[in-house]
Amino acid sequence: MTVSDAIREAATRLMSTSDTARLDAELLMAHALGVSRSELLLRHMQEPEPDGFAPLVERRLAREPVAYLLGEQQFYGLDFTVSPAVLIPRADSETVVQAALDAAPDARRVLDLGTGSGALLLTVLAHLPEAEGVGIDASPAALEVAMTNADRLGLLERARLLERSWLVEGWADDLGRFDLLLANPPYVEDDAALDPDVRDFEPASALFAGPEGLDDYRAIIPQLLQLLTESGVAVLEIGALQAGSVAEIAEEHGFAACAHKDLGGRDRALVLRLRLGKGDSSS
Repeated sequence: MTVSDAIREAATRLMSTSDTARLDAELLMAHALGVSRSELLLRHMQEPEPDGFAPLVERRLAREPVAYLLGEQQFYGLDFTVSPAVLIPRADSETVVQAALDAAPDARRVLDLGTGSGALLLTVLAHLPEAEGVGIDASPAALEVAMTNADRLGLLERARLLERSWLVEGWADDLGRFDLLLANPPYVEDDAALDPDVRDFEPASALFAGPEGLDDYRAIIPQLLQLLTESGVAVLEIGALQAGSVAEIAEEHGFAACAHKDLGGRDRALVLRLRLGKGDSSS
């Protein structure tokens, strides 16, 4: 069977489990051949099907995400290594990056809570060449992925990656204050219905946050006064229906909140700034 025939057959089979069946098949074939998708389409369609393609298709039929099968995902124009230890960076989260760059274009110190693959922190650092950053995560396996990506993007010298949890008292005592804080915390309700691609493969510890999906916002937001400079900005990723609830938590702790929408028109990022006269900026 030729590569072209194998892609066509795989795409037909994958239609039952994927909305992007043809694209999935092409990406998996390119991976099996060790070439880019464009090279595949231009130069390899009439070659024999490689042995490694069929097992990849079977794994995709079992709903394993394409990004995990490829071991990488593009985000904000950059290529990131991913593994089942981290959430897959999604286009929706690019809203957080854009909101952060717009809100704090002169930031020099950046903190990323729950850095995972490092996608948020490293993308922001790539666009703020004078900035340095700290990324924390409670998962050693996730930090290994983030470290790989920092090295891959040439940002190891500007990104400090630490195994810490914002739920443990004293976790930030030695970190100082930041001009910009990023967070894509767990925000899915415990009983939420998720696609098998997400529920069965992505790390639950990075997804679920109590019955309302708000537990981690309730933990993070009260700590912002000690983490941010007086003019500092926090940019939090939120679920599409959470803007009001998270803004209310923020306002209770002295912050004004402004929601930013993703390309689908859903609230996705919440920018928090300290209201005038609130808080204490002393170290």
